[in-house]
Amino acid sequence: MNTSPVLLRHFAERAGMFPSADKEPAEELVLSNGSRRERIWELSSNLHCSIIGTCLSTTELRQFFVKLKDPLAKTASDHEVHSLAVRAAGRRDLPGKLLNKMLEKRHEVFVRRFSKAATVEEVRALWRTCLDKGEVPGAYWAVLTHSATDAGLVREVFGDVHMLSHLVGMSNRADIAKLRELERDLGARDEKIARQESRLQQMSQERSVLQREAEQLKADLKRALELAATPAPEPEAVSVLRQRLGDEQARSAALADRLAARDLALAESERRAVEAERQASDLEREIASLEASLSGPASSSDATDAPASRLDGRRLLYVGGRPKHIEQLRGLAERLGGQLLSHDGGVEETTTLLPGLISQADIAFFPVDCVSHLASTQVKRLCREAGKPFVPLRSASLASFAAALADLTTRTPLAAE
Repeated sequence: MNTSPVLLRHFAERAGMFPSADKEPAEELVLSNGSRRERIWELSSNLHCSIIGTCLSTTELRQFFVKLKDPLAKTASDHEVHSLAVRAAGRRDLPGKLLNKMLEKRHEVFVRRFSKAATVEEVRALWRTCLDKGEVPGAYWAVLTHSATDAGLVREVFGDVHMLSHLVGMSNRADIAKLRELERDLGARDEKIARQESRLQQMSQERSVLQREAEQLKADLKRALELAATPAPEPEAVSVLRQRLGDEQARSAALADRLAARDLALAESERRAVEAERQASDLEREIASLEASLSGPASSSDATDAPASRLDGRRLLYVGGRPKHIEQLRGLAERLGGQLLSHDGGVEETTTLLPGLISQADIAFFPVDCVSHLASTQVKRLCREAGKPFVPLRSASLASFAAALADLTTRTPLAAE
């Protein structure tokens, strides 16, 4: 016997412990052509898992069951919460109706947009448009509940969402591995900066000691000069004072040399610390851009509304880099709405292809740590001649490329000079 909290609540409703969902006024969902849209419990049970997993987040589902006072809602695993929602979707009771209502409210914009379609072909055209833009969750719900949707279109959109989940999962695994590598690099940089700061503190203390010693030497020298200006003492005393004065002058010169050397070392350490902080800041910015890209366009129906996620079909040229990363870079560009052209920087492909590629591209990128000097020079010259922008990347990593794409809408790339 199934004793899940949702089913227990269902049996409790039937026994009169909770108000029955059938006593609530049914909300009629009517399209512009007069036909009623499907409710979630009226759809095939084979679709419930994909609807719950695509159209609602785990956080939304957990809050939903908390409001239903499910005792396991706060402690259940994400998979258990997902399973509860899938079972609730197949029943026309209070949880099922509230789940349907939440889906309607969550994707109201897409429901209204698809309600204007009257035929299966119009619904299919709207679905293809939303799929190309990455507006999958809301469109998926609107298509499956539309009265004009037939079995063929259901199979088509189900297959699209199924394959999209595979593509997103494969991309996320690669991105997460790279993110972990970047986090390790950032941790090493933080430790290096901490050591530099400790060294700077130590050198600052040593400098203070040297300054005090120098002040003492100046005072001793002043006293010695004052003694030298006094009436000449006995010859033996004069010889002793001159010897002492010579010793003090030599010591003062040696300490001045040491102080100058420490000042140079301190300045070099400060320069290295500033450079390390700049590199750490670049890594943090790249990690933030990579984390933003991990959610993918399928994680939220509003993802393409974010400025940093719109490439609007721009063609990007990537020169140099590592061949094994090119497909990941192309996947990231396509996921953000762009197209990626590539050239290996002259390793196997001749640089005579660069003029043609730059004429097709809207903007060029090249990693400064993984491209030949000849190729980078030609990219800069050809971009300046064509009046197109180019962006030198800090490294050939996916994170550097993701950060550069995020910057396209927040600051202007290097223009052709």
